[in-house]
Amino acid sequence: MATPQQQVWATGDFSIVGTGIVIVGELLCDSIPVHAGERVLDVATGSGNTALSAARRGCKVTGVDFVPALLERARERAQAERLKIEFQEGDAEAIPCEDGSFDVVLSTFGAMFAEPSRATSEMLRVCRSGGKIGMANWTPEGMIGEMFRVTGSFAPPPAGAQPPSLWGVEEVVRKRFGDAVSDVKVIPRKAIFRHFTPESWVEFMKTYFGPTIKAHEAAGSRAPELTAAMVEVGRKHNESGDGTLFALGDYVEVIAIKR
Repeated sequence: MATPQQQVWATGDFSIVGTGIVIVGELLCDSIPVHAGERVLDVATGSGNTALSAARRGCKVTGVDFVPALLERARERAQAERLKIEFQEGDAEAIPCEDGSFDVVLSTFGAMFAEPSRATSEMLRVCRSGGKIGMANWTPEGMIGEMFRVTGSFAPPPAGAQPPSLWGVEEVVRKRFGDAVSDVKVIPRKAIFRHFTPESWVEFMKTYFGPTIKAHEAAGSRAPELTAAMVEVGRKHNESGDGTLFALGDYVEVIAIKR
């Protein structure tokens, strides 16, 4: 039986949303940087953005996700590029891989949504000593962090759940990895969101992005208020100057070296 988290991310079609942030995985692979021949794991790979980025650089790549439909899309993309990647079903909180089996463990906007202590321990467990862990995480103050606060006000998360965007706060990141790593770098980045208008962007998210879809369902009769609030977030961060959406979404790259 699917967990609530699985149900959220299986709703809509995240692969379509993911096409707009392909560059994030490319940049992360260069920031690490990955080397040809390295064993790389992409945790919560979705439709494979970061797994594909690593495979393009000659790495031996495995991608794990708990939504079978997204894994199928990832396999289609790998086949289209003639890239050999092993995609398998698995949860960021219980990665189906052996201890120390990867040189590099990556996750772009994926593991940040899992339970923090379990996700951290699992990424550390499957990474070899001296290996690297790289994450891309939305920040609380950025557009996507603000969007999640808005949706959370209409559809509150479970009691005690920590906001995923805390993974975008350097002090929190350092505390979570603690003494298990010898070094942590937190690099500010900005992702660009483009659409015809802020309103059309919200409609796009309501069609394809599982968390937005589920939040509107939970909002019930207040769903139009949620839509309007999301449009305001888009307008607030919009820098186009011409009515289209050209908004910057703040995130950080986290690069840690396991002891």
